Amino acid sequence: MLTMREKKALTSEIQNRYNKASKKAKAGILDEFTTTTGYNRNYAATMLRLKAGKVIGYTRMGGKKIKYVIGERKRKKYKRPRIYTYDVFLALKKIWVVFDFICSKRLAPFMAEAVEKLEKHKEIDLTDDVREKLLKISASTIDRLLKSEKDKARLGKGRKGTRPGTLLKKQIPIRTFSGWDEKRPGFVEVDLVAHDGGNSSGDFIQSLNFVDIATCWDITAACKNKAQVHVFKALRTIITRFPFIIAGIDSDNGSEFINNHMLRYCVKNKITFTRSRAYKKNDSCFVEQKNYSVLRRAVGYLRYDTDEDLCTLNEIYIYLDHYTNYFQPVQKLVLKTRTGSRVTKNMIRQGPHLGECLSQSVLMIK
Repeated sequence: MLTMREKKALTSEIQNRYNKASKKAKAGILDEFTTTTGYNRNYAATMLRLKAGKVIGYTRMGGKKIKYVIGERKRKKYKRPRIYTYDVFLALKKIWVVFDFICSKRLAPFMAEAVEKLEKHKEIDLTDDVREKLLKISASTIDRLLKSEKDKARLGKGRKGTRPGTLLKKQIPIRTFSGWDEKRPGFVEVDLVAHDGGNSSGDFIQSLNFVDIATCWDITAACKNKAQVHVFKALRTIITRFPFIIAGIDSDNGSEFINNHMLRYCVKNKITFTRSRAYKKNDSCFVEQKNYSVLRRAVGYLRYDTDEDLCTLNEIYIYLDHYTNYFQPVQKLVLKTRTGSRVTKNMIRQGPHLGECLSQSVLMIK
């Protein structure tokens, strides 16, 4: 039996003679050709009628798809040389790890400052070529280069532990965006993060997270459980560490927040106290995002329920707050523009500091 290479050579050799022959002669040539190659008669006639070099489609040979080209060898595909080579990937990976695996849209605008700081403190050694490529790299290219590394580090998800508090819902209004001055530091979203490790029985530690909407400033403190007294103690701790005077607090509908103790405190200190709508998680989108990107990525999903765990978490949170607020860039949506079916998002990206928001609000700082 002939090989594919031999069949292609035979086809190329017979084509000219077949196309110039009379109708009767073509029948004889076709008989001879089909006997030699084993092709179906209609398929063989099609092959012989084609001009040299023409691709006739795909055929399955041994489970693989191949292109059949008459009288010519397959053209090699042109491959562009890689711009971002392996040494660029290694440098990018190290920068990504140093800055706590932040997303590409936060890392790309901050890359020039990151490279400068790391080289200044001798944390990274770059060649001129690698440095130049890192300064030009886009967010989509960062995602493409780091995809395999991100896939290796996927974390699981926890479960929700909020139980609604119904007694004071009528006294605490649902938050409406027209009633808040979100461009002014001091209006915060709060939420509890449970550390039950997948087992919700008994008491376990909760982390109270405060996020300022205007500046994305994030402060966290741990409390023994969800009892009002422990949550309120953690809240007082956070307020003393917060760089702004608290002007407004927005919480979910959990009973740890919707209670007389919290309401009296807010009224006494002239704090606007609001709550989100039930089952509308995106009403607290700022703090919900920080729950994962800051808390869960730092302390994970394990169960913490001892006094020693509580002290350790509170100590970690002091360093974590400094690291997040002073060394991590932030990104915030400031405007959406709709043109037909297309929505364009305008983002503001600040470096690892409060930037303009802090300088414009210096009078609000304690």
